[in-house]
Amino acid sequence: MATRALWRTGKKLVLVSTALCVGGAGATIATSDDPATALKLFTAVPIRLVRDAITAASIVFDYEYSLWGLDEGSVEKSKVKHEVHLRSARKLEELCFRNGGIYIKLGQHVGQMDYLVPQEYVETLRASMLNRCPVSSYDQVCQVIKKELGESPDKIFSEFDPTPIASASLAQVHVARTIDGQKVAVKVQHTHMTDTAAADHATVDMIVNTIHRFFPSFDYRWLVDEMRESVPKELDFLVEAQNSEKCLDNFRKQSPHIADYVYAPKVYWNLSTSKLLTMEFMDGAHVNDVKTIQRLGIQPKEVAKLVSQAFAEMMFKHGFVHCDPHAANLLVRPLPSSKRSILGKRKPQLIILDHGLYKELDFHTRANYAALWKALIFADATAIKENCVKLGAGEDLYALFAGILTMRPWNKVVDPSVDHLVIKSNDGDRSELQMYASQYFPQISELLRRLPRVILLMLKTNDCLRAVNSSLLQASSLQTFLIIGKVSSEAVIEAKSFQNKSLLCWLNVFLDEILLGIRLFGMQMALWLLQLRKSLAWR
Repeated sequence: MATRALWRTGKKLVLVSTALCVGGAGATIATSDDPATALKLFTAVPIRLVRDAITAASIVFDYEYSLWGLDEGSVEKSKVKHEVHLRSARKLEELCFRNGGIYIKLGQHVGQMDYLVPQEYVETLRASMLNRCPVSSYDQVCQVIKKELGESPDKIFSEFDPTPIASASLAQVHVARTIDGQKVAVKVQHTHMTDTAAADHATVDMIVNTIHRFFPSFDYRWLVDEMRESVPKELDFLVEAQNSEKCLDNFRKQSPHIADYVYAPKVYWNLSTSKLLTMEFMDGAHVNDVKTIQRLGIQPKEVAKLVSQAFAEMMFKHGFVHCDPHAANLLVRPLPSSKRSILGKRKPQLIILDHGLYKELDFHTRANYAALWKALIFADATAIKENCVKLGAGEDLYALFAGILTMRPWNKVVDPSVDHLVIKSNDGDRSELQMYASQYFPQISELLRRLPRVILLMLKTNDCLRAVNSSLLQASSLQTFLIIGKVSSEAVIEAKSFQNKSLLCWLNVFLDEILLGIRLFGMQMALWLLQLRKSLAWR
């Protein structure tokens, strides 16, 4: 009976999808700047939507049919569930690549959601979505450049490599030289991305709403809303160029102590448009390429500290945050002004790429988010609850929100031990996290629905940074949490002094700074003792 119902649901989904998509495609043609190109989409869009519906129905059917009648908690059910997760992840992966564009962005996002989706999805999508993006032909690249700059690449650049060095969901990058000999990276938007993005939004919107209708606990309409707002900005490369300059300006003005250690490529404005971005070519190692980083004379732990420091400054002090810091968008090189130490080591410089997706945190959101992380680092249960509620989690889901931010269960979050937030790199920790994700799926969905979208993007940023940190150190690091604790605490103190400039407030701030220094010194001493114990045990 259940199988028949699912089959009927799948058929209904396909039929409704096709009908709505035909109407959506017609609207796209009518409003497009390029009706001839949009007409080609008229035949492609219904196929994409039917493909979406069939994939969704196939995944649902596989879960229901394969797990039917198996005892909960049995070894057999665990084994079968693992196989179904893997099959379904591969189906989703195939769908994202066949449809391309927005779907790859969606796949990248799912691949970072450790707190929600099974590990099979995370590993499958994270491994492929960043490395196997579609590539536009050189003819298509020439079309975009000629349309945007008025001439073919050979007339504008003295050299232009027709083979891209990288390709992402929305664009690809070619190496070139300007007429005056400067080596540059030219980011070219995939052809007609604007029209396909509009069509993809319509199809994803319909699919998510339809699945929510049949499975009310699956409420990810917020994700569609976020994509509708953010993707048009990502498709405007002039916005990206402005973001990169603002990012560096924030470090120079608000975080001068690390401004030299953070860099973004210089923009060539005369060779840039909304669909074409020409930047200084950057030579460095990807942040997860540990062997190359070490060959450059840089210690991976120093890179992890710099990444944590840079993004903590963005989140808690600047309020202007790069929300897509996965490994492909972060490069590392030796600090140009540094020299090798006696041991042959050099200081790192972090190069941040792809500035298309940023979020601004208003003063109160930024202050509350900093206060929450301060409370998490120091295991202050009362302050954790207070600030979770202020950020929208509610009285009933604040513990779950704290768990998602830290990827730790509540008893670990409030554990007073200095390394209570450190995730051990073992299967036991991973199994525990996956168990919680499965057990509290409806509550997690409800929490994500409640939280402001800017906080949802902070979750994505945390997920990306956690993955980067793990690749550098093979585990989370107490040093990382020390940095987050220090920067978030400083931001809280700054917010207090900004809101109230009375003498009494100044005295309170002064005492807070002394207390912070004492607490951080205690944590640093505990870190040194832990490192000493490990060193002695190794010997």
